[in-house]
This record gives sequence, C-alpha cells and structure tokens, in this order.
Amino acid sequence: MILEPLTLSEGKLESAAHSALIRSIQFFWVVFLPLCLSGCASRTVGPKWESRVDAEVRALGYRNWIVVGDAAFPVHSRRGVKTLVIDDEIPEVLSGVLNTLERVQNVTPRLHVSRELRHVPNDRAPGMDEYRRFLESETRGYPIREMEHRSLSLLLEDSSKSFAVLVLKTKTALPYSSVFIELDSGYWDSESEQLLRKSIDSELKR
Repeated sequence: MILEPLTLSEGKLESAAHSALIRSIQFFWVVFLPLCLSGCASRTVGPKWESRVDAEVRALGYRNWIVVGDAAFPVHSRRGVKTLVIDDEIPEVLSGVLNTLERVQNVTPRLHVSRELRHVPNDRAPGMDEYRRFLESETRGYPIREMEHRSLSLLLEDSSKSFAVLVLKTKTALPYSSVFIELDSGYWDSESEQLLRKSIDSELKR
C-alpha cells in the first residue's frame, strides 16, 4: 500500500497563519504591554520610600533637577525624566530630599516655586495657607525663587533634553504646590566660576 503525503490547501495555510498571528498579538497585549507601560510611565514606591528616594537623589549632580510634585503633576514621556509615585505629602517628601542633599554635600539645592502659589486663596484650596507657612519656615533657610508656572515647566522641559530629571509625584492636592529643585555644585559656586573665567580670559589676552 502506498501512502500519499497529506497537504494543506492554500486557504487552510492562510487560515492557520492568521490564527497564529492573532494569538501572538493577544499574548503581547495581555503579558508584555502592561509591563512596558508600567516601566515606561511611572513607578509607585511603597510606604518605605525614603531609602529609594535617598538612592535616587545621591546619584544626581550639578544641573540635574528634582521636582517634588503635587498629585496632578504630569508624567513626562521624555526618556530623561524619571517619575516615582509616592504615597505621602510634599512637606514630608521635600524634607527627606533636603536631608539627603545635606548629607551628600556634593550639590546644593536651589528651590523654585510657581509665582501663582502666593495668590491661590485658601477658601478655594483649603490647606493652602498652612502649606505656604511650611514653605516659609521649614525649608532650612534656602532661598525660594518664584517664577510663573509655565516658565518653570519650559525650563524643566529644556533641561531634560540633556540632563536627568527626577519627579517625586506626591498625593498633595493643592494647585501650584510643586517644588522645583535645581541642583548646583556644592563645592564650586557661581562666584568662584566667574573668577575662574576672568582669570582664564586675562591669561589668554596676554
């Protein structure tokens, strides 16, 4: 007896290939896409956030930025921006960041807030007066510079093109309450840099 090899028609082959493609797409959507989205957008840090934030802050240096953001602060898609979602309020997170910066001493913070912050009435945003008092008394004597919120956002966006930005997204629900921290060198200030440049220019002109 001669056995004839079994063959599939072209229609059946196309149908089988189509079914395999559909299963592959479904597998990607169910398994890999959620992992990608959770890794690319933001990461939630548990109740013991201090050690994670401490490690992240220690890795930063001159010209990097840290944002202690309110609950509505946007998650940026730019690769230079890392967002950590923290289940705590801005005062506690900001204090933790300043503690770390004072321990490492290789950088010094320059604090910025939105100019709109001082004009938000407490009856429209309950808790705002208390928050403004916190900024006045509990920021370790660091000067706080005011800029319009849009200008701060543009400055942050421009910096993220070349330097890493760490966003600590808190649960504080107060408008314009985010604190923007620009990191400067802790052992070489702008006055020292200007004197250095003048010395170099004078030598070149000789």
